Amino acid sequence: MTAVPFTIDVPQAVLDDLQRRLQATRWIDDLNDPGWSHGLSIPYMRELVAYWHSAFDWRAQEDSLNGFPNFRTDVKGGQIIHFIHEQGKGPDPLPIILTHGFPDSVLRFAKLIPMLADPAAYGGDPADAFHVVAPSLPGYGFSDKPHDGTSLFQVGDMWHDLMTRVLGYDHYVAHGGDWGSTITDFLARDHSDAVLAIHLTDVPFYHALAGAPTDPSRAERDYLDFVAKFQPSQGAYAFVQGAQPQVVAMGLNDSPAGLAAWIVEKFRRWSDCDGDVERAFTKDELLANVMLYWVTQTINSSFLPYYDVTQAGAMTWLRQKLNEWKGSDEVPAAFAMFPKDLSSPPREWAARFYNVQRWTPMPHGGHFAALEEPDLLANDLRTFFRPFRGMMAAMRSELFKSGD
Repeated sequence: MTAVPFTIDVPQAVLDDLQRRLQATRWIDDLNDPGWSHGLSIPYMRELVAYWHSAFDWRAQEDSLNGFPNFRTDVKGGQIIHFIHEQGKGPDPLPIILTHGFPDSVLRFAKLIPMLADPAAYGGDPADAFHVVAPSLPGYGFSDKPHDGTSLFQVGDMWHDLMTRVLGYDHYVAHGGDWGSTITDFLARDHSDAVLAIHLTDVPFYHALAGAPTDPSRAERDYLDFVAKFQPSQGAYAFVQGAQPQVVAMGLNDSPAGLAAWIVEKFRRWSDCDGDVERAFTKDELLANVMLYWVTQTINSSFLPYYDVTQAGAMTWLRQKLNEWKGSDEVPAAFAMFPKDLSSPPREWAARFYNVQRWTPMPHGGHFAALEEPDLLANDLRTFFRPFRGMMAAMRSELFKSGD
């Protein structure tokens, strides 16, 4: 199967059903606290749901998404995925694949994609243009749910197949955050012959879960202590999604207000908004992301990466550890560290696993940096990947000389 153009067109019956459910929301008490101390502000959720019911325009959001070139195709393992493929406008665009995480979607990159594809339109240099590929993770958005036996550990292979076999890019660069950083890590590790460099907004948590090194620095000890405390205090969602995903997914798939609460709470807690989520995101941005889970009924399958990691046995982790020798510590890596992200690992921790060539402490921003601070992120991506454009040109020249 080649890449087939795809148009998002949610049936009106789905939107009508949503309206009925929003109108019939059964509200809980606020436990004598209208704020967020119990995990959720009921007054804010009432306001958001009222806006969703009476003012939010999904068709406008749909038109905006359809403004990108959308496609669906099969990749390695027979998985059907949705992806955006925005051609760069410049003299020699560099191919890049962007990978999102949870609880966001490909909409994480809605502001970033045009900045990377057409830098001149945003005051940049057209020589910094990228061919931008932004897939939806298996089980997210308009990608099909994963097949039996398909797991998070195989998505890097799928992305490589998408970039090389489907789209014809022999070499490319990659960026990701949240699950996207883990997948980009695997992509560099397993396909270092094609991945020129990677750019991440966090150091994947799985490195910390493997245990402390024998010689940690003070900053590394502080970071590992934070991770240990984060799990019971703020990581309960990950435990539930990993151990008993369908228990919570059943309710979230049935209640739009419940689904929005589960997702928006994390956008608030993980962004640089001082407790006011709409300082970082508009209601339309928040609800458009929630809608991608609602109209596709993918909240259940979106939990599968957590289940994959939680249920992975000793042999799986041993294979992952052995695979680290393949290349993720050789491929040049950059990190853009936003201060209100979930964690703030020190550079020396990242250097244990990656060939760190650039480390940028950002002045502000949080976990969903591409949506929250697209200008800062776009500039860092352009700057870091600029030298690798010369490598691409040199590779093409050598291939031409050899006659391949």
